[in-house]
Amino acid sequence: MVKRDTVREAQLPRVTLPELRPYDGRGLEPDGDYDGLLIEDADLAGTQASGATFMDCGIRRCTLDEASLGSARLFDSVLEGVRGVGVRLAGAQLRDVELRDARLGGTQLHGARLNRVLVRGGKFDYLNLRQARLVDVVFEGCVLVEPDLSGAALERVAFRDCALRRAELNQVRMKEVDLRGATELDIVTGVEHLSGAVISTGQLMDLAPAFAAHLGVRVEF
Repeated sequence: MVKRDTVREAQLPRVTLPELRPYDGRGLEPDGDYDGLLIEDADLAGTQASGATFMDCGIRRCTLDEASLGSARLFDSVLEGVRGVGVRLAGAQLRDVELRDARLGGTQLHGARLNRVLVRGGKFDYLNLRQARLVDVVFEGCVLVEPDLSGAALERVAFRDCALRRAELNQVRMKEVDLRGATELDIVTGVEHLSGAVISTGQLMDLAPAFAAHLGVRVEF
């Protein structure tokens, strides 16, 4: 059994926003540079801002349906209360970012790079993190419904007081991933790729049928 103190904890982001300039509503542009900007209560549905860079920004209570932010870079920023379906962030880079109380569905983060990211509260349906790399990432108090982490690499990632429902972990690679704080741990595929993760005794019992099925073991009562 692995002791709790042998698992290195993820480094949390330390975001201290400067005095922010209000967003003027002119619209975001591809490859744009946005520094020290406050965007709140804005309708950004359908925004085309692929490759844009956001530094020291606050994005609050914005609608992001079908927003295109592929390969965008978000650094030292806070996103709070954002909502939307079909947000495209494939290949994006998030570093020292806090995402609070978001409600997002079908968000595309495949191939993204997340470093020192805190996801606190909110609900995420069909989150696509295929082939993504997560280092020092904490999911806290949130619900993840059918997250797809196939082919992703996770290092020092923790799930605290949050639910993982019908997670797909095909070919995932894990190092110092702490799943013990997950209130629900439901894995549809990839249970055989949990090497590098730490789970609780109770979670082991819950996952026993999946382990047995993978090993071809028939359990009879």
